[in-house]
This record gives sequence, structure tokens and C-alpha cells, in this order.
Amino acid sequence: MNYYRDYYNYLNNNYNQPNYNQNNVSLYEPYEGFIRGNMFKDLYNKYKTNEPIKIVPKNKQAELLTTIDCLELAIIDLGMYLDTHPNDKEILERFNMCRKDYNEYVYEYQKQYGPLTIYSESLNDYPYAWINSPWPWEGDNNVEV
Repeated sequence: MNYYRDYYNYLNNNYNQPNYNQNNVSLYEPYEGFIRGNMFKDLYNKYKTNEPIKIVPKNKQAELLTTIDCLELAIIDLGMYLDTHPNDKEILERFNMCRKDYNEYVYEYQKQYGPLTIYSESLNDYPYAWINSPWPWEGDNNVEV
């Protein structure tokens, strides 16, 4: 809970200040942000360890899921920033790039392995594919940490 309080305090303290240079926001790449829990280098708070745990996918399916998860975190984090900084063009461009990449990776995943959510466009096809196995979390451990 402290993370979100600190995050919003940080954003609100810098919002609408005339000398605030929005281009000085320092971001991680999506994977680095994912393993650290946020995209903003200035907000990274080491918790119990000096280094976050690296995620190493064991196969193509796990690699796609990890990439999708990384991009989803980036979209959410950048979206929250844009809620309070709607005029930050660089962050908006980064946000849109992550959304575009996210949609491409979700499409690729669903084409190869089936739907990720009940809202998936791939469920328009016949036969209904939601109940097909294996589920992404079934079977071997697909990710090594």
C-alpha cells in the first residue's frame, strides 16, 4: 500500500509545477519494470533484496506470456502517470508503443496457444476454444526464477 501512496504523492507533487521538466522522467524497459514492480526508476524501492529475481522462460509459450505480462504492467503504470500528466508527449508515445506491442504479442500468443481471456477475439472462431487444454499454467513449470 505504501507504494501507491508514495507513487501518487510523487505524481501530485510534480503535477502542474511550472519548472517541472516532464522529459526528465526516467523509465525502465518493460522487462526491467516488471521484475521491479514499476516502470519509474525514481520510484523503485528495493524490498528485502538488492536485486529483483530474474524471470527466465523455459519455452516459447512462457516467453510470450512473460512478454505480455511485462507490457501489461508498463501500460498500467504509464497510464496512471498519464492520468496526472496528460500533456507528457514522450510518455504518451511510450504508452502507445507498449499498447501496440502488447496487442501484437497477445495476437501471436492466441494464434499459437488459444485465448488468454474470455474477452478474446479468438473465441469468435468455431469450435469454441475457451475450454481447450492445456491452460498456460498447466504442465511443466514454464518459468524459472
